[in-house]
Amino acid sequence: MATVPARQETEDEDCSLLPLVHDIIKCSMDKDSQEVHQELNKLKTKIQEAREQISAMPGIELSPAEQQQQLQTLREQVRTKNQLLQKYKGLCMFDIPKA
Repeated sequence: MATVPARQETEDEDCSLLPLVHDIIKCSMDKDSQEVHQELNKLKTKIQEAREQISAMPGIELSPAEQQQQLQTLREQVRTKNQLLQKYKGLCMFDIPKA
C-alpha cells in the first residue's frame, strides 16, 4: 500500500523550466557570459529538484503493469467500502429524529 509522502507539495509550487530557458536564451543574446552561467546553474538546480521529486513519488519503483494492478485493487476496495456504507445507511440506525 502506498504511503503519503512526509512533505506535501503546494499547488502553487513552480515546476516550469520554460522561464529559465527563456532567461538563458535572453542572456546569451546579450553576450553576458557570467549571467548565462548563473541562469544555466539555476536550470541545472531546477532539473535536479525535479529528478528528486520524481524519485520520491510513491509507486515509482513499480512497473506500469504493477501500478495498474495496484490501481485496480484500490478501486475495488473503494467500491466495496461504498457498498458497505450504503448498506449501513440503509439500516436506519443512523437516522436522527427531527425536532
